[in-house]
Amino acid sequence: MDAKFIKVFLRLAISIGFLSAVADRFGIWSKEVSVWGNWDSFLSYTQMINPWIPNSLIPTIGILATVAEIVFAIFLIIGFKTELFAKLSGFLLLIFALAMTFSTGIKGALDFSVFIASAGAFALSLMKEKFLELDSLISKPKN
Repeated sequence: MDAKFIKVFLRLAISIGFLSAVADRFGIWSKEVSVWGNWDSFLSYTQMINPWIPNSLIPTIGILATVAEIVFAIFLIIGFKTELFAKLSGFLLLIFALAMTFSTGIKGALDFSVFIASAGAFALSLMKEKFLELDSLISKPKN
């Protein structure tokens, strides 16, 4: 398979994963397939995997994570600053995986493939060839 198609696949897979998680916490997924199903359940989970963060800061952490996931997803889909937002996505996913690991054990992070998603995002950040990306339209050719 051509590297440019793998890059598009990685961009879409990471983005759709983020947007699916966001949709879940806003109750868009049905109860049969939902993990959280609503904002309050998402915040409870956020508190569970971040027990060292004061309860008063959990809503802020939840909002920051949600905004980051939405922004990163949109920018990866359209291919804007792909390498940067792929790297930021890798760090966000790694932080999530480590929070899961240190709070509930490594099994959840492994079962939900969070380390793999983080590695995929970091791999995407190293792919320089532009394909179906806004960056290719706005970047100037190097002489």
